[in-house]
Amino acid sequence: MRTHSDHRLQHDERQISGGPGRPVLWWCVLIAVLAGIAAAVGLLQQGGPGPFPVETVRGQVAEISGYGLYRYDTVFTAAGSQATDLVTLVAGLPLLLAATLGWWRGSTRAGLVLLGTLGYFLYVYAGYALGAIAYNELFLLYVVAFSAALYAFVLVFAAFFRQDPDRLFPPGTPRRGPAVLMFASTVVLVVVWGIPLVNAAVTGAAPEGLGPYSTEFTEALDLAVITPATVWAGVLILRRDRRGYLIAVSLLVLEILLAPLIIAQTVLQLRAGVTFTLGEIIGPIFGFVVLAVAAIAVLVAILRHVPAGAPRLERVTHSRDGGSR
Repeated sequence: MRTHSDHRLQHDERQISGGPGRPVLWWCVLIAVLAGIAAAVGLLQQGGPGPFPVETVRGQVAEISGYGLYRYDTVFTAAGSQATDLVTLVAGLPLLLAATLGWWRGSTRAGLVLLGTLGYFLYVYAGYALGAIAYNELFLLYVVAFSAALYAFVLVFAAFFRQDPDRLFPPGTPRRGPAVLMFASTVVLVVVWGIPLVNAAVTGAAPEGLGPYSTEFTEALDLAVITPATVWAGVLILRRDRRGYLIAVSLLVLEILLAPLIIAQTVLQLRAGVTFTLGEIIGPIFGFVVLAVAAIAVLVAILRHVPAGAPRLERVTHSRDGGSR
């Protein structure tokens, strides 16, 4: 007959072995529901006066979309946000649900994929909640989704961080490929976002494409959070500190999803009437596709060396005098 302590021990072992506790499960379910609602509304809501120009506080003229949920955003940002919603529905949500189910069943590999997938949702809804788009009627939903993604990410990351990194990422896990990709990602972010911002700071002009917005949220997030994380992961991996793999994995799923995201954004922006040069179309798509393919290869190479089931730690029992054995 099972006692309460037996059930408790089984639960604790499951937690140690990589399976998520109920808080993570419910956070993930909440994220899936909220993201599904937000993405569907963003794609399906129609109506509005249509595009119209506004003068910004800097005296520039920006064209506002005037349609749907993102009617107060520029045409460029509105189309890009709808593309994000599309990728979230088609790729992000299925990946989130599959990874959550896999980790709930005890798969370490699924748990690592879940960590990266939560990073994607954290990235998207941090942007929506903190100013990457104009305020709309789903703002509170974005705030809750941002909060859920943040705490779920922290809980999953902590669950893996507490495990022995040498058992989670055993000897033989590739070093050079993951480290090179992390440093390459650093260079891409600095070049794509850093150089234009430095140029704007030197000239005193507003960054190109700022429009009516108060700040460049995506650039700030990428340079302040993602860029240091890529550097840190690459350095740790080269130093044979296997915690670097955990940081890298948390970024790889985001890098993989950026390719369909950039493609969808470009297509919908062109459809909305945004004009690009041929180089502005081919360059980002080609670059992010190459980055995504490399990220897939690196992620697969890392996961191949991860034990299919999470390592179990030795049970520690305590004697009456307070010692352990």
